[in-house]
Order: sequence, then structure tokens, then C-alpha cells
Amino acid sequence: MRYYPQVPFVPTPLPVVRRMLELAELKANETLYDLGCGDGRILIMAAREFGARAIGIEIRKDLVEQCHREVIKHGLQDRVKIIHGNFFEVNISDADVVTLYLLTSINERLRPKLEKELKPGTRVVSHDFEIVGWKPIRVENVYEQWRSHKIYLYVIE
Repeated sequence: MRYYPQVPFVPTPLPVVRRMLELAELKANETLYDLGCGDGRILIMAAREFGARAIGIEIRKDLVEQCHREVIKHGLQDRVKIIHGNFFEVNISDADVVTLYLLTSINERLRPKLEKELKPGTRVVSHDFEIVGWKPIRVENVYEQWRSHKIYLYVIE
């Protein structure tokens, strides 16, 4: 497993998480993947508030452990799965929604994988960083406390 130190863990504020999932129109029993799931906040909200099945992929062992604790704390073991691994190496072809809070450079490297594995109609939501070469169907600014967050929504054709 290769660790990407150029992508620091910065948690997405909960109001931004909620808006990302709303923009994606996440539905009950759909499958969401969060690539670089950090502390699991997107997974937990997707499962608790939207009724989705949520799968997180995280390379950092300390964050995987933190994520597991949060999932257990919320009693979501039946709806949330955490994979300790490199998201470039995990098949995500059963995703209905994919969430990202990575850097533009990582999104660019990830784009061929997304194009190869995701089925038409899959929604990809990126927080703050666009996917170069793709045209978002929606871009929205969310103001939260002291800063603005940009959300990009893409749909695989």
C-alpha cells in the first residue's frame, strides 16, 4: 500500500457532507463509496440519514480504526463497511454514488479508474476539487462558518 502524504486528512464539515449527499440524490439501499473516507462521517450520514449502504476506503490505519469505532458507536455495522487499502486498487464498480475530498491532481489520476469501473448513471460528488476533463452537471457553493466550500456533481454517461 502506498500512502499519499500529499492528501492530508481534513474532515468535511457536516453541513457540506449533507449537501453532497443531497446533490447526489442518494437513495435508500443505494451503494455509496467514499474514497479516502477519513473518520467515516460521510459513510455514517449516508447510512443513518439516507438509508444507503456505505463503503469507505482508507489507507491510514489510524483513521480506519477511528472509523470502525464511529460505525460501532452508531450501530451501523450492517450498513457500513471500511476497507483498509488503496482506493486505486479496490474495485468500485457496484457504486451508485462516489464521494471524493481529494486534490485535483489525485482526482486526475483517479479519472481513468472511474471511467473504466463506474456504470452509466453513477453520481460522483467532489468536495472543493474538480475532476479535470469532466464537465460537472452542477457546481454549488456551500457557506459554512468561516469559509465557502465548492461541491462538484458529475454523472457518468
